[in-house]
Amino acid sequence: MDNKKTVATLNDLLNITNDRIQGFSKVEEKVWDSYSYLKNDYDQMVRESQSMKTDLITLITEKGGKADDTSTTAGAIHRTWIDLKNSFTGDNAESTLENVVFGEKAAINSYQEALQSGDLCSESTFVVADQLEQLKSSYSKFDRLERTLI
Repeated sequence: MDNKKTVATLNDLLNITNDRIQGFSKVEEKVWDSYSYLKNDYDQMVRESQSMKTDLITLITEKGGKADDTSTTAGAIHRTWIDLKNSFTGDNAESTLENVVFGEKAAINSYQEALQSGDLCSESTFVVADQLEQLKSSYSKFDRLERTLI
């Protein structure tokens, strides 16, 4: 297994995880007035994201790589779009939840691509697959809610 490919793939996932963490900061306090029962799920997602980030950095370091602890350009564009959209829609909770679902789906797709790429060693594959299941679980919770609002 080529460590350079593994490190590059893990760094891509680290960037996606950083997008997720930064995206969650946009949700803070915008939804809780209408959907206070989601707060615990949201807090869990934030904790999981921080843990995922730590695990990815550890794997990258163990493979002899340097962690690229930044976010993606696409994520930055999406967060800017959210800010712009919210300036016109008044930061409504439904729009915010829609953005959470969109971001989670994008993260799931990136993780699935990483697993299918063949660029991960067995240890990395195990960790990434576990993280993918966490993403799917959080996506499911928020997607179900979003569908009930439409």
